[in-house]
Amino acid sequence: MLVKTKAIVLSSIRFQEKSLIVKCFTQSDGLKSYFVQSAFSGKKSNQKIAYFQPLTLLEIEASHKNKGTLERFKEVKLATPYMTVNVDVVKSTIVIFISEMLHNCIREEEQNENLFAFLETALLWLDTHDEVANFHLMLLMEITKFLGFYPDVSNDEYAFFEMTEGMFVPFHGITCLTEQETLLFKKLKELKFDSDQKIFNGKERQILLKILLDYYTFHFDGFKKPRSLEVLKEVFQ
Repeated sequence: MLVKTKAIVLSSIRFQEKSLIVKCFTQSDGLKSYFVQSAFSGKKSNQKIAYFQPLTLLEIEASHKNKGTLERFKEVKLATPYMTVNVDVVKSTIVIFISEMLHNCIREEEQNENLFAFLETALLWLDTHDEVANFHLMLLMEITKFLGFYPDVSNDEYAFFEMTEGMFVPFHGITCLTEQETLLFKKLKELKFDSDQKIFNGKERQILLKILLDYYTFHFDGFKKPRSLEVLKEVFQ
């Protein structure tokens, strides 16, 4: 079946000498993997490879056989070229980290237009704003809404957040955040992309990042922490 759709690149792996296997989150069909033959050969090879950098926004025409095998592109072009993401070291580090997170967490070959729309909007916001220190934290929090384990806020006046149940509780238990950690978590939960990015200092961002990764670990079977995590920590020290 020939499909025209937008797609977000999650990963690309070199196959043999000249080809790529590209994993995308598509607007039409969710997660799809594609075989790109001769990506590293020919006069336009650099252009081809540029299409498949982490979280690039594409418009594709592809043949989807839907048999669990690698699909094939018929046509690929940039949906919206990034202006700053690929040349700003902070933004490019965030993008690599987020692409790894999404690669680990998006597993379904089924349409999820709401998640796609959210990610597209968020990535375009990242590209067009300078103050982005909390972007990755807000994104990880918001994505839990689409993955099914957003914190239960019905009792968020309580002083402790219980990680396994994903809810606020009045007493501290073995899998609870401390009172101070819970306060930080509550602040993050209320944060919007256009909020003051200086609301957290570097140490608080590190604490929140650890909390979020631990939270994903509790609620997502087989979750693996991204390899780019240490680089991200260095950038936001």
